[in-house]
Amino acid sequence: MSLDDTAARATALLDLHRDPRLLTVVNVWDAISAQVVTGLAGTVALATASHSIAASRGYEDGENIPVDEMVEEVRRIVAATTLPVTADLEGGYGDAAETVRKAIGVGVVGANIEDQMKPLAEAAAQVEAVMAAAASAGVPDFVLNARTDAFVKGVDDPLAEAVTRGKAFLDAGAPVVFVPGMLDEQQVATLVEAFGPQRLTTIGLPGTPSLARLEELGVARVSYGPLSQRVALTALAELVEAVHAGGGVPEGTRPLN
Repeated sequence: MSLDDTAARATALLDLHRDPRLLTVVNVWDAISAQVVTGLAGTVALATASHSIAASRGYEDGENIPVDEMVEEVRRIVAATTLPVTADLEGGYGDAAETVRKAIGVGVVGANIEDQMKPLAEAAAQVEAVMAAAASAGVPDFVLNARTDAFVKGVDDPLAEAVTRGKAFLDAGAPVVFVPGMLDEQQVATLVEAFGPQRLTTIGLPGTPSLARLEELGVARVSYGPLSQRVALTALAELVEAVHAGGGVPEGTRPLN
């Protein structure tokens, strides 16, 4: 893919986030999952799941997979689709700006980067460095989904912490902020009010507000992290159980192409 193509896909992905219609991305982890999701009506962009990629290659989550191995798998995903791809790059593997440069080199046009609850000034500086690296690589519309782990890490008053950190990340140049966690409707509304409409990304955990309600509230994007792989592996486990019980492949199983 040429740099012009990468830059154009980044702009397209940014436009999808700015659109008042909610962007949903069901995360993928390899070329075949990317092809399946790409081929379904309504899919307009792809997002990778770092946990799922690591698991498929035998690594525990948490930057245990070597960065070059992660980027190589992401390259295969980019090559398997014509849609914009945003990659989950965990905390940046020790150098978030350099990791983003590598990802852009294989055609990635957006990324999740965790703050891992670093001191706020350090986390905001990381956001600024990532956006500067993307601009210098020729992709100024790179969609950094700046993640704060305020709810994940269970800090005191996670909502207030997420608001403070998210606003700092937006000020540092991130176009959207990712706040994973079991958010209720009021918490989502508070975050949207603090960040502005189409600036918040959430994760589609069971029990969180409906997609229709999230769209009404002004959320930009909902993703599913490792949950999509868990759904696929649950189907695999259920097939094995059915075979062991004397059954077989369920009716309605879809072909791969």
